[in-house]
Amino acid sequence: MIKVGGSLGADMSRACADIRALVDRGDSVVVVHGGGAEADRLADELGRPRRYLTAPGGRRSRYTDAAALDVLVLGMLGRLKPPLVTELLRLGVRAVGLSGADGGMVTARRTPPANVVVDGVRRVVRDDLSGRISAVDAHLPRTLLAAGYVPVISPPAYDPESDAGSGGGPGLLNVDADRFAAHLAVALEADWLIILSNVPGLLRDAGDPASLVTEIPCEDLAEYLDLAGGRMKVKLRTAGEACLAGVPHVVLGDGRGPSPVLAARAGAGTTLVKGAR
Repeated sequence: MIKVGGSLGADMSRACADIRALVDRGDSVVVVHGGGAEADRLADELGRPRRYLTAPGGRRSRYTDAAALDVLVLGMLGRLKPPLVTELLRLGVRAVGLSGADGGMVTARRTPPANVVVDGVRRVVRDDLSGRISAVDAHLPRTLLAAGYVPVISPPAYDPESDAGSGGGPGLLNVDADRFAAHLAVALEADWLIILSNVPGLLRDAGDPASLVTEIPCEDLAEYLDLAGGRMKVKLRTAGEACLAGVPHVVLGDGRGPSPVLAARAGAGTTLVKGAR
């Protein structure tokens, strides 16, 4: 399982070349991507403001009302996925683009109304179309893998409790792409979960790449969370959860290198290990 970040840009082709190498040697590969950065660019083009929620604990997240969900889906499925799939096809990889909603693969439960800060004002938000993953049906990706395809999957997830006719939303929910990848990895009983981003891994000093933490016992994850900020904290928690859930090899890798996936497989980045005490 390989999670690539939409912010990797031109470096995405290097990850695709590594995926081709893995496929050539007989490995089954699933690619997961998000699309927040692309959605932000698209929102700017459309003149739609980006809005964020700040929870009482200080956690900041995207405010996904119906308009924002529309942009997010367009960004992921319309802007980011097609070039990723076609690059893999160009390299000879039989890639198939999917969303979590396809076949009811990934279902989620909508986040309940919450008292949060939006645009500097505290209020109760009831129209946020984000959620937490509740189940994964791995039948569709398993079927594709067995037939020699590489599934390229992204949010959104399917909300089985949505009732569009009663104002319950479109049946889609925005879910965190890193958690999306981790849940899929666990459901598929993957041997590897590699999460690529635009940093070397977890750093003790954010300004010093040489301060990389190379290995973290997932049972001791809490001791390392203070080193992470922003999105890296979510990635670190997600990696630890996947490790504890049974994924044998979990790596937070740097997607900017010449061979990012193979480098992560060879030990570059931050590796989560289980039972290292």
